[in-house]
Order: sequence, then C-alpha cells, then structure tokens
Amino acid sequence: MPTRTARTGWTGTLEAGEGQVELTSSGLGTYDVSFPKRSADSANGFTSPEELLAAAHSACYSMQLSAELAAAGEVTIEALDVAADVTLGADPAGGFHLTGIHLTVRGEVTGMDSETFLAAANAAKLNCPVSKALTGVDITLDAALEA
Repeated sequence: MPTRTARTGWTGTLEAGEGQVELTSSGLGTYDVSFPKRSADSANGFTSPEELLAAAHSACYSMQLSAELAAAGEVTIEALDVAADVTLGADPAGGFHLTGIHLTVRGEVTGMDSETFLAAANAAKLNCPVSKALTGVDITLDAALEA
C-alpha cells in the first residue's frame, strides 16, 4: 500500500504565527492554518488539524462501512452520508488534546433492515483504520438507516 504525504510550513509563535498545510501526495491544494483560528468558533477560511482529521475519519469510515454493508449480504448501497465532529479541548495534564469524535451516518441501503445496518455501522467504527489509530479518543456513533 502507498504512503501519502502532507507537509506544513509554519512561521512565528503559536499565538501569532500561521502556516500552510499542503496535500502533497494528491496535489489538491494548500490550506492556511493558525492557532487563533483553530481555537476560535469561526474558522474564517483557515483549516485545522481537527478539521483535517474529521475529513480523514469521515472518508475512512464511509469506505469501511460500505465494506461492512456489502459483507452483510445482498444489498444495494444507494447513499451514505457521514459526518465526523472532532473536538479539541484543554488537557488536564497541560496543553490540549482531542476530547472526542462523534460520527453521524445516515444510510440509504436497499435490502437491509435497521438492526443489520446498525451492526454494520458499529463494526465499521471498530474496523476503520482511522478509528483504530485514534483508540485513545472517545469515538461515539449516531447511525440510522433512512427509508
């Protein structure tokens, strides 16, 4: 399997500095980052490690869920809508840490009942490589099959 690369160039202090994150492997873009924007309610055009992690987790989880659903039987996956909310907070030991990740998934799957969908959704939460990498963070799940 390939290795993917991103890089960040940073100037200045934590409080006054800023940087740019480059998605190097894909070449899809370069995005501004700063700690004041990271810790503010409004990002105003800046991204953050938490947003990038949320993107990675929602993408990884949706792929894993599609695999779990296919393994569950003869189904047609019409659509999966996955959101990941990653929260940063103060660490009692000092500094900051991720205080939680909340996954929300709504699925349109033909040929599957809600109970089987929920079992697949929970299995995907456990088996997604990003979830496995983040075992030190509380990951919660809200999953529902839509008609």
